[in-house]
Amino acid sequence: MAAKRTIRSIPQERTPVREQPPLERARNFVEVNLGYDASEAAREAQRCLFCADQPCVRGCPVSIDIPGFIRQICDEDHQGAYDTIARTNLLPAVCGRVCPQENQCEGVCTVGESLEPVAIGRLERYVGDLAIANDWARRPYISPTAYRVGIVGSGPAGMACAADLAKAGCQVTVFEALHLPGGVLRYGIPDFRLPGEVIDAEVANLEKLGVRFECNTVVGRLFTIEQMLEDLGFDAVFIGTGAGYPTMLGIPGDSLGGVLSANELLTRANLMQARDFPVHDTPIPLGKQVAVVGAGNTAMDAMRVCLRLGAEQVHCIYRRSRTEAPARAEEVHHAEQEGIEFHWLTNPVAVLDDGAGNVRAMRCVHMELGEPDDSGRRRPVPIPGSEFEFPCDQVVFAIGTNANPIIGQTSKLTLNRWGYLQTDDDLATSIDGVFAGGDIVTGAATVIEAMGAGRTAAAGIVRHLGIRDVRRRYDDGEERIFGIAAHERGHARVREVAALP
Repeated sequence: MAAKRTIRSIPQERTPVREQPPLERARNFVEVNLGYDASEAAREAQRCLFCADQPCVRGCPVSIDIPGFIRQICDEDHQGAYDTIARTNLLPAVCGRVCPQENQCEGVCTVGESLEPVAIGRLERYVGDLAIANDWARRPYISPTAYRVGIVGSGPAGMACAADLAKAGCQVTVFEALHLPGGVLRYGIPDFRLPGEVIDAEVANLEKLGVRFECNTVVGRLFTIEQMLEDLGFDAVFIGTGAGYPTMLGIPGDSLGGVLSANELLTRANLMQARDFPVHDTPIPLGKQVAVVGAGNTAMDAMRVCLRLGAEQVHCIYRRSRTEAPARAEEVHHAEQEGIEFHWLTNPVAVLDDGAGNVRAMRCVHMELGEPDDSGRRRPVPIPGSEFEFPCDQVVFAIGTNANPIIGQTSKLTLNRWGYLQTDDDLATSIDGVFAGGDIVTGAATVIEAMGAGRTAAAGIVRHLGIRDVRRRYDDGEERIFGIAAHERGHARVREVAALP
């Protein structure tokens, strides 16, 4: 084992990642971050201290063995690094791109106490991309069971749950309302942050495990959750439909022409390929002066998409300061580089009509920060007499989402007062055999947190069905017995129980 290194012996500076130039990328949908090459990944991996207490692992919602896979990068065992990540994370190429590592693993990195933290997310992406390029996903022989499980929703929670259940020998069918699988990864995140081919590769890995995808299937319309159990022959159901129902401010004028939600904008641009109009006949009625209300990651995506679709100027309207903005710092930085104008401490109170039913401006008010609210952020308070008109011809609301009501309206599932599904610690719902997880239970969360919920639910379903040890034989002849472990920090993990002779 290598001797523990000190901060003085490691590269001091965080290895930068190559990017497209701002003015060039602001007019295309090609990925902004170009990722590490082998030498850059090796240099950054050398910055890890391999701490005995592993705070980064505790900071990861699915407890990836981060020092383990980084050590394997140092040893140039890249396929081993992928295998290490894949034990707990199905989507390393995705999570390496879109997870808020600065608030999770990197946020508690020991190196970060004196220097910039190790770029764990960039290293995870590097390994994930190598795995896709070289087809490293291991294809085990899985002892089949007679159990059939239906998954509602093909986002990160549904994909993670499907993977664990398939590995446990279940016949898994994933139902997706839209015409391509991927859920929010597909419709909610632009290609310049998460290319579609990365999602395609991860879906293909699930199909190699035997998972079936049924798209254009709206559960709650074609059939109900109860019918899945009673009529369609499923032994258990997992609901991972997310929380994609848009929130609007409810201010005067928010139904005018030229007002839309970020969900609609991003779905049209990402999933329905509106950026390729007229090749794909799904246009977005885009204005020249676009105001996006909100400062989360979805707002950053919406603003940068509008810029790429041809808006002359895009503005961010946010009622708090930059310090309180919930978006990743990197996304705010990229938006600023590309020319987005930010108007902090500004809140809209009405959308103004041009006389023909369309947007001509917003009436806004300047804000100041008061005492902290329940979220811990300082509460924005209007400054009396500070109202003004903000000229714009399009308004996009990116202020959060709610649970889609279809499942709750068409089943006997118990909901909480906000319309989300109620579950127990195993993520079991009020209907026997039905489990749920991800944003439909917790509200909006991160991709990796949704995956953790999917794995927790998979473990609960395995226990509910009474499945014991599962035998898997890999292509290389290696054979092991696996079982579903107990919860660790609230997330299910598949662990090796014993090696066969």
